[in-house]
Amino acid sequence: MADPNELLPVGKIIGTHGIKGLLKVFSYSGNIQSLHAAKIVFMKGKDGVLREYGITRVSPHSSGFILGLDDFSDINQVLPLVGSELCLERSQLPVPDEDEYYWCDLLGLSVQTDTGTTLGTIVDIFETGSSDIYVVRGEQKEYLIPAIADVIDSIDLPGKKMVITPLDGLLDL
Repeated sequence: MADPNELLPVGKIIGTHGIKGLLKVFSYSGNIQSLHAAKIVFMKGKDGVLREYGITRVSPHSSGFILGLDDFSDINQVLPLVGSELCLERSQLPVPDEDEYYWCDLLGLSVQTDTGTTLGTIVDIFETGSSDIYVVRGEQKEYLIPAIADVIDSIDLPGKKMVITPLDGLLDL
């Protein structure tokens, strides 16, 4: 079994597809190349238990993909998997380019301004059409920080810190 600390969430099972045991997956990244290369996938069920499955099929579909698993050929077999989080081992994924990060590595980072003011911690990330948005929760306020070069000065994963230069008015919203 994989080390849970080395697993990265890549999607969520949002439903079934047809009656032959296929699953609809919402992709967190929109990139299915890693799943095409992977032979196995890990799912964290609603019960929190991690299970390993062999992959038989991956194909693009709508905003995600369709996934087929070994030993599943009927809708009734896969219904309990709906709601599970789909994970891959870090070693199954490509190494991010410089200045690219996996979302799970950014969650929990402390965010400070370039003047040393601590804003809070990254608690969520969501996509917009042009850039990701980091949701930073402080003691009294929540901030929405755009993931753009004009704002993000540095990211120190080992130090668990991000430094930003806020645009005028950004912290007043």
